[in-house]
Amino acid sequence: MAQAFYERAGGEARSAGTRPEAAVHPPVVEAMREIGIDLEGRVPHKLDREDVEWADLVVTMGCGDACPVLPGKRYLDWNLPDPAGMPVEVVRTTRDEIARLVGELP
Repeated sequence: MAQAFYERAGGEARSAGTRPEAAVHPPVVEAMREIGIDLEGRVPHKLDREDVEWADLVVTMGCGDACPVLPGKRYLDWNLPDPAGMPVEVVRTTRDEIARLVGELP
């Protein structure tokens, strides 16, 4: 969701997870579609060192030791619930918080 919001604002972003699923969760797709963002066809990607090297800023959602850490990179950890397996009503709340946080990024 954060990648989609950042791209909609004109930025370039990558999204990755420490334990990605085979597909974006349907409630996430539904919640984003409600606000005009289509995630159909996006495939979750496993976070790797190359992603961290590429980024100017690495935003995490509680991955802790599972995330690669490189010296000199700027990191932000957003303490948000994982939307995986959550109903769309819960996903909407997380979506809105992610949108707010993305809006505060440089």
